[in-house]
Amino acid sequence: MRIFLTGVGCVGKSTIGPIIAELLGVKFFDLDVEVEAFFQTSIERLQGKFFNMHGYRIEAAKALTHLLNRPESMASVIALPPSGLMGGYLKALKNNSGIKVAVIDKPENIVERISFYDIDSRPVEKELSLKEKKLYLRKIKGDITYFGKSYKRADLQVDISGLEPVQAAHKIVEMINSYKSEVSD
Repeated sequence: MRIFLTGVGCVGKSTIGPIIAELLGVKFFDLDVEVEAFFQTSIERLQGKFFNMHGYRIEAAKALTHLLNRPESMASVIALPPSGLMGGYLKALKNNSGIKVAVIDKPENIVERISFYDIDSRPVEKELSLKEKKLYLRKIKGDITYFGKSYKRADLQVDISGLEPVQAAHKIVEMINSYKSEVSD
């Protein structure tokens, strides 16, 4: 069984995903890492080759398809990008079974764990000013509105507001187990 995690940037998919995988005794894959390995370049450099994000997503979905065809991904947790239930990604997922989980949190929580990377995907330390936090908060709210429409396609929407990563992972696993028992009845 595959578990697909999606949610806006910095909601915690890459932090919570490995914990969920460990709880379930399966492998964890981060699609961002898989895209960079598949195309042998950073995401930002790959995105720069396309006129718009739609074109990028269609191309990046090739890495998702490649991952889904690998036997070691048959039982896994896969962290998808914020657009994981849109366009090329959604098309790749439609041909594969699994539980799609949208991870939800309050924008104020997300802005506190925002992370930055350079063009080659190396982490960059950056302390945000109050003004910058307000700007990023507005952007996160916009992302929640934009991508939130696609999260209605998820089998589960799990609000992790106020939870530490381990607590959030346990909540998601509980909801997955409840969902599986409902579906099998």
